Formats: sequence, structure tokens, C-alpha cells
Amino acid sequence: MLTTAALVPAAGRGERLGPGEPKALRLLAGEPLLHHAVRTLLAVVDLVVVAAPADEVTAVRAGLAILGGKVLVVPGGSTRQQSVALALQAVPPEVDVVLVHDAARPLTPVWLVAAVADAVRGGSDAVVPGLPVADTIKRVDEQEHVVGTLDRSELRAVQTPQGFARELLVRAHAAAGGDVHTDDAGLVERLGGVVTVIPGSAEAFKVTHAFDLVLAESLLAARAGRSA
Repeated sequence: MLTTAALVPAAGRGERLGPGEPKALRLLAGEPLLHHAVRTLLAVVDLVVVAAPADEVTAVRAGLAILGGKVLVVPGGSTRQQSVALALQAVPPEVDVVLVHDAARPLTPVWLVAAVADAVRGGSDAVVPGLPVADTIKRVDEQEHVVGTLDRSELRAVQTPQGFARELLVRAHAAAGGDVHTDDAGLVERLGGVVTVIPGSAEAFKVTHAFDLVLAESLLAARAGRSA
């Protein structure tokens, strides 16, 4: 019986990474970022639902088949939020814990995925991993003039996977209307739900720019050296 599913919105183009394939399909050590992310998720969850670019669904489905495990591929939307909502609709009714994970975080450790899932199974309605902010953060106006300095002791850089009680995530997306949020925890916050932060991992960084791919290649090489 399926109890835990992970949703992977992977339909974005990723313009900041430069021209080429959709970001989730860019290669890292000869494999798409998406494959690295899905392989990690399958070590913890019962089902992974990928929201792929509409014109790449067949190719993505064929590529992911080599990983084994239970993976569904559905057409994604024009925004991350729409892609998550479409993937959520494909989740079987018996699933009660849902994780949402960025394909652009391909090196997230298995232990972090398990920690998020376990926290939701343990009774938390919504859980996000996060890291303390190391830099000083300034708030600026339209002219780029500093109008305040934020207390970084109160700030966290939030990562994925984010975990939710399935019913809460469904309600959060249904209530979103035209509002756009950059993560699903924001939708839960909008409902007044409690979101719990657990310690994240530096290895769960997001591949956004070309330099991030270089960093990811280096990390994979270091991992391979440790396991040799």
C-alpha cells in the first residue's frame, strides 16, 4: 500500500542556467539532474510523480524507467505552482504524506529526505529543511537604497524536499487562487498553518547558474572518492 509520495515539478526552462534543455534535463555526470533527484527520493518514498515539460513527457518517462521504482510522469504547467498542483492530482487516494522536491536540487542527501518524511509521519502538518543565513541581509527600496537590515538569527534559507500532510497540501493549493508563491510552504502559511523547520544540508543546494553545475560535479567526485 502506498503511503508516501514525492512530487517533482520539472517543467521549468531554467533560463538563468543558459540556453539548452529544460533545467531538469541538463546533464550532471552524464545523467539528467532529474534522474539524480528521483533516485534519491525512491530510496525513501513509495511513489514519485514528475511534472515534466508537456512536449517531453514520453522521453522523460522512458528515461526514468531505467531507475526502477514506482514513477509517474504527467504534463506540467507554466509555473512551478501549477506543476505541483497537476502532480498532486495524480497521487492515489491512499497516500497521506506528500513531499515536494526540486529537480534542481539533485544532490540532496537521502537522510534529509527521510528526516522530512519522518517529521510529517510523526505528526507535523508541514515541514521544511532550512539553513541559517550566513550573509548579512539588507532590505532595499525601488532605487536600491538600503531601508533596513534584517536580523539574520531569525532567518533560514529554505530547501526541499518539503513535506506535508496530504490533505493540508490539497487544501492549500485549492485556496491559492491567483496568488503565486515560490514554495508550497508559502501556500500553507497563507492558510494559517504551522510550518516546522528542521536542519537542512549544504549538499541540498539548488542548481541555478552554470557555476552550480561545476560545484555539483565537484561534490559528486568527492562522494565517489569517499566511497572508493
